[in-house]
Amino acid sequence: MIISHDLGTTGDKATLVDETGRVLAAVTETYDTDFGLRGKAEQDADAWWRAVCAATRRLVDAHPEALDQIEGVSFSGQMMGAVLLDAEGHPVRPAIIWADTRSVAQTGSLIDEIGMERAYAITGHRLNPTYSLSKVMWVRDNEPEAFARTRHVVLAKDYVVHRLTGAIVTDPSDASSTNAYDQSAQDWSDDLFAAAGLDRGLFPEIAPSTTIAGTVTAEAARETGLREGTPVVLGGGDGPMAALGAGVLDATCGAYAYLGSSSWVSLAADAPLHDPGMRTMTFNHVVPGQFVPTATMQAGGASLEWIVSTLAPGIEDRYANLLGGAAEVAASEDGLYFLPHLLGERSPYWNPRARAVFAGLARHHGPAHMTRAVLEGVAFNLYTGLRAFTENGASIEHVDAIGGAANAGVLLRIFADVWGVPVRRRELVDEATSLGAAIVGGVGTGMFDSFEIARKFAENRAEERPEPEAHQRYAREYDVFMDAYRRLEPWFDTL
Repeated sequence: MIISHDLGTTGDKATLVDETGRVLAAVTETYDTDFGLRGKAEQDADAWWRAVCAATRRLVDAHPEALDQIEGVSFSGQMMGAVLLDAEGHPVRPAIIWADTRSVAQTGSLIDEIGMERAYAITGHRLNPTYSLSKVMWVRDNEPEAFARTRHVVLAKDYVVHRLTGAIVTDPSDASSTNAYDQSAQDWSDDLFAAAGLDRGLFPEIAPSTTIAGTVTAEAARETGLREGTPVVLGGGDGPMAALGAGVLDATCGAYAYLGSSSWVSLAADAPLHDPGMRTMTFNHVVPGQFVPTATMQAGGASLEWIVSTLAPGIEDRYANLLGGAAEVAASEDGLYFLPHLLGERSPYWNPRARAVFAGLARHHGPAHMTRAVLEGVAFNLYTGLRAFTENGASIEHVDAIGGAANAGVLLRIFADVWGVPVRRRELVDEATSLGAAIVGGVGTGMFDSFEIARKFAENRAEERPEPEAHQRYAREYDVFMDAYRRLEPWFDTL
């Protein structure tokens, strides 16, 4: 068996997976995010560790017979953040997570020094405040005392691996989410570090995702309940790990959509996909030699969570009630649009100043209309990424949906009609990322022969096919949605 951990934005999901890919048990321990002014988004890295310890103990306590069968522990983690550690490996300040957009000035400095097009060619990503490199620059410029004590910069899953083993190391998938990784050289970029004015030595060595980073120390064993000496497999970033859990290993596997707090559409390729409009980015896959071109929006599932919490706080079955109502009404067809930029935006605009907007509200619009507008706004925004893929030569015949929001049938119906392709729900929508981490752990420990096992584990359980008339109608409404952003962008810049 493998214990895999998915360190997400809202909590750690620990999953016990056997050698057949069967999920035997899954538990989640939550933690808080400190959202603040000017784009602040931070978490306590030690809260991640406490969540990992608590979740592991819950699994072990519920399944004591599994303890002697655990071949290893593996990780998936939220990407693009920055955990600054001192010489002893302790955090010098709270972790800055992917959603933080305070480093606008530092990003501007990077653009001035190296240029957006050149950086995109090197890293596969735009320069943007959501990435790790500018976040570290922000700490240097605004918190010099904390930066003076910094000796290492790691990402979320790397910190927990460090707490378990003492190792400080990252993998290519997470490295490719920092704005500091050269995808051609498959190593840190000296040019980006020079432009940032940072020492390359702050960032850890890079090893394959399947690397056994070390074994559980005696102290970590006491805190987690694991056996001392249990192998710890490095793992990777949650985006590429979700691709693996969805069975997306290479270009033959099609596209998938992840519907979590942030949401994205993605596929696999044997080379980075560079969009002339730079609407998309490319991460390294956890599968060696593969890449995952991706279009990520900041607040996909988070927009759904926000509207439900805002309109129906404390109401029993609030999701079912609001989504049921949304299935019965029109939104964009009735002139109501939602721009889902609650946390600024990555794809396709890369604008940290973007904000969410309801446009076209009328007196007769109520909670159901507003909820449907949110669902359609997320679908429209992700559609731009899918169009970028096809315009650059990718063939997309279907999209497989994973992540918590994939359980919402009305959302998949809207997706299919907006995107014009069948949208399929995977069997393990909530556990896909954890399953990906388990596969990496199994390959790393030898429990699985290869990544090909993922094709067996990814099964479809439902499919929504597009209605041609609805897709044509949504194509017109998509143009209105895009026009709304273009008209509002100058106003966002004044905020």
